[in-house]
Amino acid sequence: MTITKTSGTQEKLAILSRDSQYDLACACATKENEHRTRSREDKWIYPVILPGGGTTYLFKTLLSNECVNNCKYCPLRAGSDTRRCALAPEELAGIFLTYYKARKVSGLFLSSAVCQNPDATMELINRTALNLRRAQFRGYIHLKIIPGASDAAIRQSLALSSAVSLNIEAPGEENFKYLSTTKNYPRDIIRPIELISRLRREKGSAYYGIKQTTQFVVGAARETDGQIIQSCWKLYKELGLNRVYFSAYQRGAGSPELPGENSTLANRDLLSREHRLYQTDWLIRKYGFKLDEIPLGADGNLSLTIDPKEAWAKQHPEFFPVNINEDNKFRLLRVPGLGQVMAERILKLRASGAKIKSFGELGKLTKMLKNGQEYVTF
Repeated sequence: MTITKTSGTQEKLAILSRDSQYDLACACATKENEHRTRSREDKWIYPVILPGGGTTYLFKTLLSNECVNNCKYCPLRAGSDTRRCALAPEELAGIFLTYYKARKVSGLFLSSAVCQNPDATMELINRTALNLRRAQFRGYIHLKIIPGASDAAIRQSLALSSAVSLNIEAPGEENFKYLSTTKNYPRDIIRPIELISRLRREKGSAYYGIKQTTQFVVGAARETDGQIIQSCWKLYKELGLNRVYFSAYQRGAGSPELPGENSTLANRDLLSREHRLYQTDWLIRKYGFKLDEIPLGADGNLSLTIDPKEAWAKQHPEFFPVNINEDNKFRLLRVPGLGQVMAERILKLRASGAKIKSFGELGKLTKMLKNGQEYVTF
């Protein structure tokens, strides 16, 4: 193992902002070309937030990449061969304010590896945010809650932030055991997620309205899509989370003993699996699909070759055809290829008295819309 320390602020910032790519639990892109993309090798290419001169919406970085945890999927886990460094809270707050005053960023997403223990790390994270608030920064701050953090540390983070996230990582304790032996799933993951949910939803509370997100690591353990989707349903419907994110595990990043390292799926399949989960998440959050309506295969997984809405449509021919000129928004949104924007356009045209005769009248006839033609009548 080689551990290299570095002392230059800009050099540390370059390393820590690069290492922050592994955490997706914030929506930091404002334009399509700022989202991560696939490389030819079926790896994700992340936008480099700092410090290469580009302007971005969120200043996204780690406070430290020196970690005591052994999360087997994480390239920064204890014992891994990587350059280690850390920024002091006052140092990072000063850097952020410099970028903010230059109008290069408008908010902060701050995470950290676990140095010493959860509360020692939370003290550093919260101190960074406190410095910014004392400097009269009133903008967006998203703070990462470290698994195992105390209730007091969590409450302080909520008091200082606009949004918080604690990554759930896996659906259920049995799957989580593959990922870490240094964290206790019920105590360090589920309990604080439930605490945050309760505090931020108490009307009249000082924490009311703070946003809460989380993230699953997909394909590192032996979880099925069905298990992830069931967990998502609870996170949204029972705990009121604002967003759930998914990160496909990429072989070579973690420990050789992970089930994901021996998976028969290619990297491109893992990325497709992540994409299908995001499509399903959209069905639940935006299209009114219920948990038992999500089309899963006999193995408990989503199809990699067909999107979940079209898979549902093929399984329910009795629901179709949908009448474009008469049916309500709920039925329109069940048509493969029809999204919210297109459904609103249809309803607006109908309200003006127009009779729609083909999808071509709605705009460019995309491949998705062509797929939907067999499910409608005009």
